[in-house]
Amino acid sequence: MDWKSTLDSTRDDLRALNKAIPETARAFGGLGKTVKESGALDFKTKEFVALGIAVATKCESCIAIHVETLIKCGATRDEVADALGMTLQMGGGPSMMYAAKALACYDALAAEA
Repeated sequence: MDWKSTLDSTRDDLRALNKAIPETARAFGGLGKTVKESGALDFKTKEFVALGIAVATKCESCIAIHVETLIKCGATRDEVADALGMTLQMGGGPSMMYAAKALACYDALAAEA
């Protein structure tokens, strides 16, 4: 899978959606900003949570976005793999398949960073 292309097409799709529903997009963006900037957990930890949810819900676009963000936050492959281990406990076999995709995504995007 070409994770860079997944990121590019996801961003294009999101731009089109944001243009179609600008008020809703701004409200959703505000929610994202609020949850990421406040609270007891740091941003990197919240991104690990988001990656786990992306794997559990089988959202490849979400996996790509959150892996890219984790790389920018300095997450190591071992940290990502450890977080993905939790997805296996919570999601079983289907999560294992998407956890493997998420680790492949990390490898592909980290190689480009």
